[in-house]
Amino acid sequence: MTDTPNAAAVPADAGCPPEDRDLYLTITWVIQVLLGIGLVLFLFRRNWENVFLTAVVIALTLVPALLFRRYRVIIPPEFQLVAAIFNFLSLFLGSALDFYYHFWWWDLVLHTASGFLLGIIGFVVLYVLNQTDKLPPGMRPSFRAFFGVTFAVTLGVAWEIFEFAADSLWPHLNMQSTETGVRDTMVDLIVDTIGAVIVAAMGYAYLRTGRYSFIADGVRKFIRKNPGLVGKDAS
Repeated sequence: MTDTPNAAAVPADAGCPPEDRDLYLTITWVIQVLLGIGLVLFLFRRNWENVFLTAVVIALTLVPALLFRRYRVIIPPEFQLVAAIFNFLSLFLGSALDFYYHFWWWDLVLHTASGFLLGIIGFVVLYVLNQTDKLPPGMRPSFRAFFGVTFAVTLGVAWEIFEFAADSLWPHLNMQSTETGVRDTMVDLIVDTIGAVIVAAMGYAYLRTGRYSFIADGVRKFIRKNPGLVGKDAS
């Protein structure tokens, strides 16, 4: 799938087996095609709000290609796929097609997934710092897993504060669901934590055993393929 937009962001030696790489990039490409079809339909209907949301999602799925072309930062294809699916489910299906209102559980799924993604980011941040002299050497796997969870939960709290502030300034947004505001916030934070704990467990198992893990191995590939982030080859 070298002719897809995202394929440009991942050279052939991106670190995962060729068949897996092709599968990840193919699914990402299919999502982009669906978004393109949705954008055309919204344009014909003059639904400008959804045109904007869909355009944002398309732009986000192209970020890996832009990062590679502009900064030579390589995003592993599995990370591209996870990010593309999340943006598709949250912004396109959730906001543009109103899945948040049609399915009561949609918000729970997306908040769990956000904890999952933020946990990945926490592992990347700590892994980068651990390859430099900014942290003491020999950090235990349990501490790395704990950091990933706290990183994700902290950002989840920051998002809930943003939702509260937005609802206070513009009540019509109703981001926290006025009828069940406290319950909505607590449930969101709980499922954020669950998603982060799942990633932490996968990362912990990888660090302890060295066995392949979809997420943890992707973090290692990201660092190995971007040695400039730490000033040396992290392989």
